[in-house]
Amino acid sequence: MAENGKIFIGTSFDSHGARVKAEELELRLANRHGLVTGATGTGKTVTLQVLAEGFSRAGVPVFAADIKGDLSGVSQMGEPKDFLVKRAREVGLEPYQNSAFPVALWDLFGEQGHPIRATVSEMGPLLLARLMGLNDTQEGVLNIVFRVADEQGLLLLDLKDLQALLGYVAENAATFTTKYGNVAKATVGAVQRQLLVLEQQGGGKFFGEPALSLNDLMRTARDGRGVINILAADKLMASPRLYATFLLWLMSELFEELPEVGDPDKPKLVFFFDEAHLLFDEAPKALIDKVEQVVRLIRSKGVGVYFVTQNPIDVPETVAGQLGSRIQHALRAYTPRDQKAVRAAAETFRPNPDLKTAQVITELGVGEALVSTLEGKGAPTIVQRTLIAPPAGRIGPVTPEERKALIASSPVAGRYDIAIDRDSAYEMLARKAETTVAADQAATQADAGGEDLLGGLFKTVFGAGAGRKGTLTPGQRVAREVTRTIVNRTAGDVAASVGKSVAGSLGGSLGRAVVRGVLGSLMRR
Repeated sequence: MAENGKIFIGTSFDSHGARVKAEELELRLANRHGLVTGATGTGKTVTLQVLAEGFSRAGVPVFAADIKGDLSGVSQMGEPKDFLVKRAREVGLEPYQNSAFPVALWDLFGEQGHPIRATVSEMGPLLLARLMGLNDTQEGVLNIVFRVADEQGLLLLDLKDLQALLGYVAENAATFTTKYGNVAKATVGAVQRQLLVLEQQGGGKFFGEPALSLNDLMRTARDGRGVINILAADKLMASPRLYATFLLWLMSELFEELPEVGDPDKPKLVFFFDEAHLLFDEAPKALIDKVEQVVRLIRSKGVGVYFVTQNPIDVPETVAGQLGSRIQHALRAYTPRDQKAVRAAAETFRPNPDLKTAQVITELGVGEALVSTLEGKGAPTIVQRTLIAPPAGRIGPVTPEERKALIASSPVAGRYDIAIDRDSAYEMLARKAETTVAADQAATQADAGGEDLLGGLFKTVFGAGAGRKGTLTPGQRVAREVTRTIVNRTAGDVAASVGKSVAGSLGGSLGRAVVRGVLGSLMRR
C-alpha cells in the first residue's frame, strides 16, 4: 500500500513474536536506491511485486525485468486465497483488497511485448565493447570506428551499419592509422567476428529504429497510478551479457536525458535491476567506476535504482555503498563463500541490540526478510525481522491470451512494432563505393577520350596521315607530348572534382559535434 507518502512493506516482530511496527519506505527518500537480496525461493519476486504495486499506487512509474515470467501477473486481479488472507491479517493489512495494476509489456525480441530498440550510435563504444566482450586493443579500434562515423556523418543505426563501417576502416587502415593510431586489419577482423556472434544471439533485433522513447516508460494511467513496465527476460537470460548491457544502457539514458530535480516528493521512475550480478561479472574496474558514478548521481534526476540479486556480495562495495534501503531474505551458509555473504549482509545493517542479525539471516522463512529503510534526514532505520505483506495483484504469470490483450490495448501499441531501415552508414558507404568506381571509370574514359582528341587535333593541324608510326617530325613529336599533358591534366581535374563532391556530401550530412555521456552513449538532446 502507499499512504501518507509511504509504501507499506510489512510488519516487524520481536524475538517473542510480538509486533514492533509497520515497516515502510518513504517516497521522498525512495530515489536513494535500494537492494533486495536472498536465496532462490525465499520470496524476492513477491517482495519486488509488493514494492512495484506500492510505487504504482503512489503514481510512480516502474520498470522491472521479469526473469521467470511471474511478475506479469500484477496486471491481473489477485485472488483472496487463504494463505494471502492469513498473511494480511498477520501484518495488520485490513481490509485486504485485491486489485489489477496498469502494465506495459516489453520484449527485446518483440515476441512477448512491444519491441525495444536502440541505435548503435546511442549505445556507444564503451557499452558495445562490454556487450561483445572486447579486449582493450579491440575496444580502442571500436572507439576509432565511432570517431570516424561521428566525423564523417555516417549514421550507425543497426549492426549492418557497424559491419559496413568496420570494413571501410579496414580497407583504409593506413590512412586511419596515421590519424588516430594503429588500426590493424586483424583487430578489425576480430571485432567483426564478435559482432557476428552478437547478431546470432539475437542482438540484431535490439539495434535499429524506431528507438525507444523514455517518455513511454514514464507514463501514468488515467486514474493516476504509475504504469508498471515489465520486460520479458526469460528468453533474454540466455544472452546474459545482452541483458545486463541493455539495462545498463537504459540506466545511462535516464541519467543523460532527464533534467535535474534534486530530491522530489516522490521518484519520477523506479528501476528494478534483477539478477544484478550479471552487470558486474567480469566487468573491468573502469566500467564499475562509471556505474558507481551513474548510481550516485542519478538520484538527483528523480530515479530510484533497486538492485535485486541472490547474494549481497554480488554488488561491489563502491556501488552497494550508494544503496540506502535494504531488504534481506534468507541466505544459506553451506559453503565458505555463503558464510562470507551472511557476515557481509549482517554488517551492512544498522545493528539491532535485540537481534542477532547474522544468525537470523539463515533462519528466515519464505516471505520473511530483514528490513532497513531510510528515515528522517536519510539515516537508516534499525534492522528489523519483517513479515512481508501480500501483493494485491495475481501471483504468477499471465496467460498467452491475457498477454495478447495487454499488448493490443497498450497506449504504445503499433508504435514500435514495425522496424524502420532508413538511410544510414551501410547505404552511405555503398553509394560512396559506387561513386568511386564511377569516378575511376570516368578518368579512364577521359584518358581514352584524350587520345581521340589528340588524334583529331593532329589530323586537323598536320593532315590525315599525322600520328602514324614513323611519320612525325621532331617538332611534331614535341607538340604531341605537350598536347597529351594538357589533356591528361584536364581528365585528372574532372576525377578530383567528383571525389570532392562525394566527400563534401558525406562530411556535411551530420553538421554538428557529437557529444557522448559518462557511459559513452549518445546524448540525444
